[in-house]
Amino acid sequence: MPRAAARWTPPAVIRPLLIVPQGRAIALPAPVLAGVEVQRVEGWPDVEALDPRRPTVVVMDESVLARRLSAGRAADAVTLVAALVIWGSDAVPAEDLPEPLAALGPLFLPNDAPPALVRHVLQAALRHAATLVQARLAVEAEAARHVELAELSRVGAALTTERDLGTLLRLILSQSRRIAQADAGSLYLVDRPADDTPATTLRFKLAQNDSRPGLPLEEFTVPIDHASVAGYVAATGLPLVLEDVYQLPPDAVYTFNRRFDQAFGYRTRSMLVLPMRTHRDETIGVLQLINRKRDRAVMLTDAAAVDAQVIGFDERITELVTALASQAAVAVENARLYEDIERLFEGFVTASVTAIEQRDPTTSGHSGRVATLTIGLADAIGRGGAPGPYRGLAFSRAEMRELRYAALLHDFGKVGVRELVLVKQKKLYPWDLALIRHRFAYLQSQADVVFERERAEVLLAHGPAAYAETVGRLEAERDARRRELSGFLDLILRSNEPTVLPEGNFEALGQINRTTYTDFDGVERPLLGDDELRFLMIRKGNLDERERREIESHVTHSYRFLEAIPWTRELKGIPLIAYGHHEKLDGTGYPLRRTAAEIPVQTRMMTIADIFDALTATDRPYKRAVPAPRALDILRDEAKAGTLDPHLLEVFTEGRVWERVLQAERAAPSA
Repeated sequence: MPRAAARWTPPAVIRPLLIVPQGRAIALPAPVLAGVEVQRVEGWPDVEALDPRRPTVVVMDESVLARRLSAGRAADAVTLVAALVIWGSDAVPAEDLPEPLAALGPLFLPNDAPPALVRHVLQAALRHAATLVQARLAVEAEAARHVELAELSRVGAALTTERDLGTLLRLILSQSRRIAQADAGSLYLVDRPADDTPATTLRFKLAQNDSRPGLPLEEFTVPIDHASVAGYVAATGLPLVLEDVYQLPPDAVYTFNRRFDQAFGYRTRSMLVLPMRTHRDETIGVLQLINRKRDRAVMLTDAAAVDAQVIGFDERITELVTALASQAAVAVENARLYEDIERLFEGFVTASVTAIEQRDPTTSGHSGRVATLTIGLADAIGRGGAPGPYRGLAFSRAEMRELRYAALLHDFGKVGVRELVLVKQKKLYPWDLALIRHRFAYLQSQADVVFERERAEVLLAHGPAAYAETVGRLEAERDARRRELSGFLDLILRSNEPTVLPEGNFEALGQINRTTYTDFDGVERPLLGDDELRFLMIRKGNLDERERREIESHVTHSYRFLEAIPWTRELKGIPLIAYGHHEKLDGTGYPLRRTAAEIPVQTRMMTIADIFDALTATDRPYKRAVPAPRALDILRDEAKAGTLDPHLLEVFTEGRVWERVLQAERAAPSA
C-alpha cells in the first residue's frame, strides 16, 4: 500500500549557539546553558562558518567591536545570522552602529552585571535569535513557494503550447524531474483501444536518467493490473511514494522489476509514481520519478553516492509533481486530440486525392508529386538557399503542413469537369477519330469498287484487247487514290498528337478540308469536317479554347470546395494557396489574372512544381515526357518572360529539388 508522506514543515529549530569572548570572565547561569552550545572565540567570530538556520547569539566585547567599527568592517555577515549582545563598561549609542547592526536591536551587558541581569539579557537574546531564524525560515519558505508556483505556471504554459506529442512527453518528464530533483524517471501512456472497451495495457514511451545517459530503450507494454508499480497506479489511480523499492511494505501487492538496475549497474531507491489524470478523472498515463537527490548535479555512480545523495519524496514535492501531472495529463489529451484531428485531415486529403485520380487515371500521382516538389522547395528555402527577397524565409511545421495539403488538393476541382474533357488524350475524341478512320476505310474501299466497276465496263464494252490496254491506267488511278487517302489519314493521325509547345503547319489540313467526297446518300461532303479541322489545328496541347476554359474552371471549383471546409486556424490559408496555382506574375494566368503583388510565395512555389511535373510526367498518354534539363530550360524561359518567380526557380534548380520525387518513388513499397 502507498506510504503516507509526512506533511512538510520548516526544519526544526536546532540547538542554539552562544558565542562569548575568549579570555574574559563571564558568569553563565545554569538555566541559560540548558540546551545551548557555548563557543568561545578570540576577537571576531568566523561568521562564514555560522549556520543561518541556527539561533545564534554573539556576545561581543566592546573593544573588539570598536576596532571593527574603526576599520569599517562591523556590518558583515554576522548581521544575517546572529543576535548581538555588547559587553562592556559603557553602552554603545545606537547612532554609532552601522544600520545593519542597529537593525538587530543589540542588547547591552555591563561588565559588572549581576547574574540575574546576565540571565535575563542572554535569555532575551536567545529568544530574539530564535525569532530571527524563524522569520528567516518563513521568508525562505514563502519565497520557495512563490518560486514553485511560478515554476508550475511557467511549465503549465509551456505544456499548453506544445502540440507535438513526443516533444511534449520529453518536456513533461524533464520538468517533473527538475522540480523534484530526481535523477531519473520514466513515462507510460495508456494504450487506447480501437473500440469502447476499457484499456488493458500501458505503453512505455520515454525514460531519462542523468547518471546513465544515452541508454537504448525501446517501447514495450505492461498490463494495467496490480502486478507492477506502474500498472498498479494506472489501475487504482492512487499515487505511490516509496522510500526504497528494494524493501517494499509487506502487504504490497505490486513488485518492482530490477532488470534495468541489473543490466546497467544502477540502484533505484526512492520512487514517486503518479497517475496522469484528466479533468474527466480518466487515467491516461503514469509518471515515475526515481531517486530524489540532495544535489541534482551529483551523479549516482556507485552505492556510496546513492547512500549519500538519495532521499525520499516528501509531501511538498508530491503535491507539486501531482499538480504538474494533472496539467500534463490535460496537455497529453489535447496533443492526442490534435493528432486525431491531423489524422482526420490526412485521411480526408488522401481520400480526396484518390477521388481525383480515379476520375483521371492518366494523371495518377500528379498531386503527390507536386506536394513533394513544393515541400522540397520550401525545405531548400528554409536551409538558407533562397536568394534575394526570400533570404531568411523559413516555414514552421504548421505552415509546411498547410502547404502540403494545399499542394495535394490543388486539382480537386477536376471532379467538377466533364470526364470526356478531363481524360481527353488526343486532339480528337476517340469516337471522332474512329469516324474519320471509317470514312477513309470507306473511301479506300470505294476506290477498289470504282476500279472493279470501270474494269468490268471496259471489258464488256470493248473486249479483251481494249481491256489489256486500259487496265494498267485504271490500276494506277486506283493506287494513286489509295496513296492520297493514306497520306491524308497519316497527316491527320500525326496532327492528332498533342504538343508541349506551340507548333504545326496546318495548310495541308486545310487542303483535306477542301477536298470532298460523295457519301452513301449521294451528298457531297468535305473529307475533313470543320469541327474536326478545328480540333486538329490546336497548336499546343490537346484542347480547344472551349475545352481549355472548362479545364481551367477546375481552379475555381477547387477554391469553392476548399473554402467550404471548416479548416483549423493553422490551415485556413489552404483555399487561397491552391486557388492561384495557375496564376502568372505578369497577370496572364487564370482564373483571376492576378499579378505578382497578389500571389503569395507558397502559391508561386506550387506553380513551379506543378509546371515541372506536368512537363516531366511519364504517365501522360497524350504527350511525350520532357527530360528534366529541358523542363528547366522551359521554366527559365517562363521566368525570363516574367510569368514565374526567378528567385524560387533558382532555388529549385540549385537544390535539385526534383530529385525528391525520384527518392520518394524509390522509397515507396512496390505494388
